[in-house]
Formats: sequence, C-alpha cells, structure tokens
Amino acid sequence: MLLLALDTATPAVTVALHDGESVIAESSQVDARRHGELLLPAVDRVLAEAGRKLDAVTGIVVGVGPGPYTGLRVGIVTAATFASVLEVPVHSLCTLDGIAFAAGQAGLEGEFVVATDARRKEVYWARYADARTRVTEPAVDRPAELAERVEGLTAVGAGAALYPDSFTDVRADLPQHQSAGALAALAVEKLRTGGEFLPPQPLYLRRPDAQVPANYKVVTPQ
Repeated sequence: MLLLALDTATPAVTVALHDGESVIAESSQVDARRHGELLLPAVDRVLAEAGRKLDAVTGIVVGVGPGPYTGLRVGIVTAATFASVLEVPVHSLCTLDGIAFAAGQAGLEGEFVVATDARRKEVYWARYADARTRVTEPAVDRPAELAERVEGLTAVGAGAALYPDSFTDVRADLPQHQSAGALAALAVEKLRTGGEFLPPQPLYLRRPDAQVPANYKVVTPQ
C-alpha cells in the first residue's frame, strides 16, 4: 500500500505519503491564496523525500471540505486527475475529520468541536464524541450563533482560535490546520476496518464567493 494524501480545504496546502504503517514523507505550507501554485510542487517534494515514483501510488486520499470554493476544488480536481491517470481509487474524507483525528493522535480525548475559518465571519464546524466519531454533520455558521451549542467543549482548529468569545476552551497546542499525514492515517484505518468514505465531491455548504454578473456590458456594435 502506498497512499498519496492531499488537502487544500484550509489555508494549509498539505501532502503526505503513507505506506500503510506510517507516514513516510509530508509537506505542509500555510498560504490561503496559493493552493494551485503550491500543491504540485509539494507532491513532487514528498515523492522525492520518500524516494518513490508517482506510479507506485496505489490510492489517493483527499479532503473534500468543507472549505472555500477556490482552494477546495484545487485539491479535489488534482486528486481525481491523479486517480484517473494512475487508475487507482480515490478515498474521500471530511477535512474536519482529519483535523479531529490529528487531535486524537496528539492526545485529545472525550468530546470536542473542530472549527475552521470559513471567512465572511463564519466557521465550518462539527462536533465529535471522540477523535474517530463525528456526531453532527459539517455545517457553516456564525460563531456567536454557536456559543451555547459548543459551551464547555474543547475546541480545535484555526476557526475556533479566531473567535475565543464563542469557543471558550480553545486548545492552541493542538492542530490548527489539516495534516495530510493524519488524513492518510485515518484512511488507512478505515480501509482496514471497512469504514465508509465520502463521495469524491466538494462539501461547499454555501454558494461560492465568485458570482457570474447578472448583466453583461455590451461592447460590440448593435
């Protein structure tokens, strides 16, 4: 087994290789505006560090969000392209689940909430019974509207850190962004236990920021 994992649903452009036992190479760069520019060089860097060729990959793992439209589609399209060229399966996972799993790897136990920055003064979030068990569907909300629902819960993620008035028990020592290494490890666990994966479709949860103009300006002669 050799899984290539990637995620661009958060400001982190993160890529990892997992051989079924452990992460053998990983790269993460936090830059919310350069997903398309950074992703493929990160793949090349990880493969070179591991001393592997792309054609040795047996599966692609990708985080499908929720996340902002532009960044999220970079990772999903890249994953689909690799899978098609290599003729290997795509294993899609919720990005929030990857962050939750990483928090568990760092020692977090019990109930908690994961929140990432959704911009527009909102967060993408979900609640977890433990690092492997999500108990709510991913959602996008304003932090102030969540205060009562997350009261008393440990909070993980950059989105939670942005709004300490709403997420009052933020663990800054735990992962803030996605880790492709943790995402790959979660996928390996699911593959071995027969766990379910998501469809390889983006979890946008809201309309994209970019809109087609309602009225086009006529620039040709009538």
